[in-house]
Formats: sequence, structure tokens, C-alpha cells
Amino acid sequence: MLAFKPEDQLQLVEREEIDDEEDLFEAIDKLITHGINAGDVKKLQDAGIYTCNGLMMHTKKNLTGIKGLSEAKVEKICEAAEKIVNFGYITGSEALLKRKAVVRITTGSQALDELLGGGIETSAITEAFGEFRSGKTQLAHTLCVSTQLPTSMKGGNGKVAYIDTEGTFRPDRVVPIAERFGMDAGAVLDNIIYARAYTYEHQYNLLLGLAAKMAEEPFRLLIVDSVIALFRVDFTGRGELADRQQKLAQMLSRLIKIAEEFNVAVYMTNQVIADPGGGVFISDPKKPAGGHVLAHAATIRLMFRKGKGEQRVCKRQEETLPYISVIAASLLSTESRLVQC
Repeated sequence: MLAFKPEDQLQLVEREEIDDEEDLFEAIDKLITHGINAGDVKKLQDAGIYTCNGLMMHTKKNLTGIKGLSEAKVEKICEAAEKIVNFGYITGSEALLKRKAVVRITTGSQALDELLGGGIETSAITEAFGEFRSGKTQLAHTLCVSTQLPTSMKGGNGKVAYIDTEGTFRPDRVVPIAERFGMDAGAVLDNIIYARAYTYEHQYNLLLGLAAKMAEEPFRLLIVDSVIALFRVDFTGRGELADRQQKLAQMLSRLIKIAEEFNVAVYMTNQVIADPGGGVFISDPKKPAGGHVLAHAATIRLMFRKGKGEQRVCKRQEETLPYISVIAASLLSTESRLVQC
């Protein structure tokens, strides 16, 4: 277990004081200096676009769908944004330099951090799937605290946004975790913004509203628990499957853009479904819900399952890496320890 001293508490700094992040994104207001009307900039902000980087992630078709923006205006806006943000080719050296802005946030477990290559990675999506009570939400609560640690202590020195689709967020569970890390529980909870989503449309709109907050405050983690639950409720039967997957793909695309636009880590939990084709030779015939659409969106996939008693087993699944497993001795407790298998 990682040891933290009580005096090593989070000291959040304002966005403008973070020198390393000045080049991460350009505020949409800069379009005004390039001849774009302030009223048109306001329309972009009302549509949830607060950075030039985010603007370039939208198609012109989507932009013309914003009330009051004609094709001519959109063309002019895009030309101005291209002068501010370089969305063209860069060299491999420049890409490597850009990767240095990536932050790895500790999970509170040394073994799990090693499994993740140092912790939960920013500018990427980490998916955790497994059956109920396998430890997915517990890890989410732990990350709510560890994200607020200084970067010198393997934290993210940033705030947390939590979108809850199943009613599983419990602030009282954050309190003992904060105490374990030697942090003030009240301050930790104040740095978490929470929203309960009830439909997949509500869930998507909450993501759109995050841009304004992330453009102004130093966020480092976005949690969606779980990403698939409302889609399984709002879309039923095979007749709606294609529509469901399309809407799911749009939401996952939005998550990827948020991760890259603001250099935040996205941690999303996923449910499992029974796999009838698993066969008798597979001890645990379950697979993550969401199909290939969700599988391709996740940068890192973690499979959680119950072990003996209070033990929990976590495996990392990637196309380029073999399965690596860690076994958790009571992942459900705030004092969880993981050991490499």
C-alpha cells in the first residue's frame, strides 16, 4: 500500500497558474482577434464549444446545425481556428513531446499501478468491466481521492467530474478513503462535481456541459459509472440495436474528445452479459456489454471478477499485450492491497 503523509495535501492551483497546460488548448475567445464576431463565439459556447481544439473536433455539418450559424460563417470560423490551432501533421519528435503532458494517476495500489504502467492515464479512456460487486465502483471512489493528490505523489492535482447512471456514488465512502491518504475529506468532496443521469440523452447533455467547467477549472478525471446502463434501458430488442450502437458510438466519441481536449483521464465502468457461445471450457462465460463499438473506444480494458472470499481479480486486456492478472485481497475495502500473480 502506498504511504502518504498528512502534510502532503492537495493544493489545487488555478488554471492560469499551470504553465505546463497553457499549450493544451486555446480558448474559443481567441477567435475574436481573428475577425470572428463575439455574438458568433457566444453561439459556439452555448453549443458547448469552449476551445478552438474542441471546435476542430466538430464537423462543419454539426456546426451549421447551431442556430444562427450559416455555412459561410462556419467556413470563416474554421479558417480562423486553423490559424490558431495546428491540426495537421507533426513530427514524431513533436508527438513524443506532446506525450510528456500525459499524467498517470495512482490507484492507491502499487501492483495495480504497475499493471497500468504507472496508473490511470490522462488523454485516454480506461474501461473496467465485470459483474456486480467486483470492485469497479470502489476503484472509482478511490480515484476521486487520488486524482486530487499532487503530481509529486502520483496524483493529478485536479478536480473530478462524476456522472452516475446507476445511483452508486456514495460520498460517505469517499471520507475513509480521503483519511487513508491523509487528506481533508471535506476539501476532497468539494473538488468533486457530481451528476445523476436518468436517460442516455441526459447523460450525453451532461458531457456537453462539462466543456465550460473544464475550460475554467483544473479537472483531471472524468468518471462515468456506468457507461452502458442507460443504453440497455432506453433501447430494447434487436430492432433498436443498430440505433443504440450508433448513439453509444457518438457518446464514446465525445468522451475521447474530452480526454484529449482537456488532458483528463476518463474512467468508465461497464456491465457484462452472458456469453452463450462461451463453451464449457470457459470458467467465466461473461463478456463486456456494448460490443465492438465500446471495445474499440477504450484505450485500456480492465476485467474485474470475484475471487475467493473478499478477493478480487483484475486482468488487463489489450490487443498489443497479453493478459496480466493481479489478485486483490479485499478490493472492496479502502485498505485494499493488490499482489502481482
